Amino acid sequence: MCRWAAYLGEAVFLEDIVTAPCHSLIAQSHCAQEAKSPTNGDGFGLAWYGDRPEPGLYRDILPAWSDPNLKSLCRQIKSGLFLAHVRASTGGATSRMNCHPFISGRWSFMHNGQIGGFEKIRRALENSLSDAAFDQREGATDSELFFLMMTEEDLAGDPQGAVSRAISRVIDASRRGGFEPALKLTAAFSDGQSLYAVRYTSDGHAPTLYTSAFPNGGGRCVVSEPFDRDGSDWQAIPPSSFVTIGRDGMSIRPFVPAAAKLALAV
Repeated sequence: MCRWAAYLGEAVFLEDIVTAPCHSLIAQSHCAQEAKSPTNGDGFGLAWYGDRPEPGLYRDILPAWSDPNLKSLCRQIKSGLFLAHVRASTGGATSRMNCHPFISGRWSFMHNGQIGGFEKIRRALENSLSDAAFDQREGATDSELFFLMMTEEDLAGDPQGAVSRAISRVIDASRRGGFEPALKLTAAFSDGQSLYAVRYTSDGHAPTLYTSAFPNGGGRCVVSEPFDRDGSDWQAIPPSSFVTIGRDGMSIRPFVPAAAKLALAV
């Protein structure tokens, strides 16, 4: 599955996380240590925030390790809030529109995981979108579709609730489709002010998620796997957790979608 890294704090060069560390995101694109596959070569992307409310976006289909433009941009761009992703496709063609992060207005989103049985419920989930949300759909991935569902669930007012309600829509669609849900979700997203992350699975085997203070910029990282095991104090985020990182600190709260709670109660 994919690898990703996100940062919030004082402005730092993107290369401090994406390309420079010994086990940087570039290194993880060809030798990930905690992923199902060590190679994540189906494209990459960056979303970063600067002086405007909306994030900048750069995505391409080359493997991250072989794109000199990515290394050049990371060396030149400084940001106090950014998301970076290398892709290992679990469905959908290798195309720029299928590369993470995805953006909608000021929001950015990236994902590691998958919706099991997606092709069986894709039409139902797409039909559940409003016309306005469907018009924003550019690619064919489950990740982008899930993000668009989040935007319809009061993402701005209730980020944790929006993820919970979007997951409930997936669970309901799976059960209507005649099979048990098989959802793996380790995602990061931002509105340009705060950074959010979630680690959840319906089957007890959630993709990895870590966080650590980042001394270079006085901020904090949240990542799929550590990029420097020797120099940082990495904290594993427990499964079924929702993380909120702001300028004033971090909180980690339990996360169980409403549909999953109902299933447990039956």
